[in-house]
Amino acid sequence: MTLNLGTALGLLGVGFCFASFAVKRMVPLRTLAIAGNVCFVAYGLVESLLPSLALNIVLLPLNVARLWEIKKLSKDIAHVTRDSPVSQWLLPHMRHRYFKAGEVLFRRGEVADRLFYVAKGDLRMAEIGQRIGPGELVGEIGLFSPERERTQTIVCETDSELYDMTDEMIFQLYYQNPRLGFYLMRLVAERLLKDVHRRDDNAAIA
Repeated sequence: MTLNLGTALGLLGVGFCFASFAVKRMVPLRTLAIAGNVCFVAYGLVESLLPSLALNIVLLPLNVARLWEIKKLSKDIAHVTRDSPVSQWLLPHMRHRYFKAGEVLFRRGEVADRLFYVAKGDLRMAEIGQRIGPGELVGEIGLFSPERERTQTIVCETDSELYDMTDEMIFQLYYQNPRLGFYLMRLVAERLLKDVHRRDDNAAIA
C-alpha cells in the first residue's frame, strides 16, 4: 500500500487528535487539537473531502481562541500575589470583560449582584476619589451588606480589563471553601476600617 500525501496528513491528524485526549493540561490539549485541525484541513484539501475540510475550518479558530483565553488567564493569574486566594479560588471561575475609560462599572444604590477583579487599568470611587488598581477586588462590601446595595459609584479612569463573578457563584465557592469565606470577611473588614479612618481624618481636619 502506497502512503500518499493525503493519507499521511490524515493519519497525522488522527495522531494529534488521540494525543489531545491523552494529555491533562489545557494548553497542550488545545495545541495538539490545533495541530490536528491543520492536518485535517490539509487532508481535506488534498483529498477533496468537503465534510472534513468544513468541520476543521470551523474548529480551528475555536481552538485558537480557547488557547489564547487560557494563556491570557494564566498570565493574569501570575500577576496575582502568591498569598492571595484570588488566583486559586476566584479567577478560574470569573468572566473576562473590557471597559472603556469613563464607563461606570456600577452606581451607588444599585443592586450588588457580582464581584469584580481588576486585571489591568485604573478605577476610581467617585464619591471619595480613591483609586483602585490592578490586583484588587471590587464590590465585595455590597454583596455582604444587609441591603445588598452598592455603597460607592465606581468609574473607569482608563481602559480596563476586569473579571467578574455572579453572587450565586461566589456563595457556592464560599460554602465549598471556608478559607475563601474568611478571606472575604477579612477583606470587607479592612475596607470598612479604612472607611472609618478616612472619616475620622476628615472630621479632624474639619
